[in-house]
Amino acid sequence: MEILRQGGVVALPTETVYGLAANAEDELAVRRVFAIKGRPATHPLIVHLAGVDALPDWARSIPEEARRLAAAFWPGPLTLVLPRTSRATDAVTGGQDTVALRVPAHPVALAVLRELGGGLAAPSANRFGRVSPTTAEHVRHDLGNDVDLVLDGGPSIVGVESTIVDLSSGAPAILRPGGLAAEELERVLGYPVPVRTASTVRVSGTLASHYAPRVGVVLVEPSEALARVEALRLQGLQVGFLGPSTLSLPRELIRLDIPEDPAGAARLLYLRLREADVAGLDVLVACLPPAQGLGLAVRDRLSRAAAPRTPEA
Repeated sequence: MEILRQGGVVALPTETVYGLAANAEDELAVRRVFAIKGRPATHPLIVHLAGVDALPDWARSIPEEARRLAAAFWPGPLTLVLPRTSRATDAVTGGQDTVALRVPAHPVALAVLRELGGGLAAPSANRFGRVSPTTAEHVRHDLGNDVDLVLDGGPSIVGVESTIVDLSSGAPAILRPGGLAAEELERVLGYPVPVRTASTVRVSGTLASHYAPRVGVVLVEPSEALARVEALRLQGLQVGFLGPSTLSLPRELIRLDIPEDPAGAARLLYLRLREADVAGLDVLVACLPPAQGLGLAVRDRLSRAAAPRTPEA
């Protein structure tokens, strides 16, 4: 805890992915997080809180929908975007008048937050634009000695980042699909919550290229998988396949299986993308799941992993 109080940076587990945490009210520590990740300063961070009681300290306006969602899903993989108080600095918000807030569900993260008595700015503990870490080993591999301490809380049980919902003005909208399904939000609110692909509010993880392994990724629907794999192999490429084991494909193909159920696919997605990078592949053919439940988040991550790479990614 003294590391955080003295301006240090700690990697800690959450139920979604491992986060690179700094005291959200220590601007120098927050800027160090940006430097370690290589993250643009205009790209805002999520502030993690110990409980819903801390919400008024960071959000100056809390609509009834936000209170209902927080009561239903915190602690958990839900981030709420709300108008900020002065406690949320420009370093955290990227200069915006909004702040992204969530209460993580991992006992280690919650224990640290309760002991700290404040908020933690904690983006994923990896280099900017790359595949997020779901184990302490991933963090050590990616960041090495740049982090003051790595807390090992075991593998992340959700496996993809939180769902981000904008409640800063107007009706709720999903800005980033994640570990909480849209259907669950709609069950609590009683009406559809759209995914907003274009927004004036900047949030984490929504650049076109993100969550990207070093190997190139080609996306396919299940019915297209065999034809695409064969076409790429005819070009003399070393091809890998990411998708369910039930699809019939060439036996000698390097396969990185993920479950057919969306929650299982989300849990293993980043691990499999990392395995693709060490398998000596020229290209990874990735099968898209249905856009339902957590399948929407998996499709989102795969689409960004396959997008043309930006200089940062």
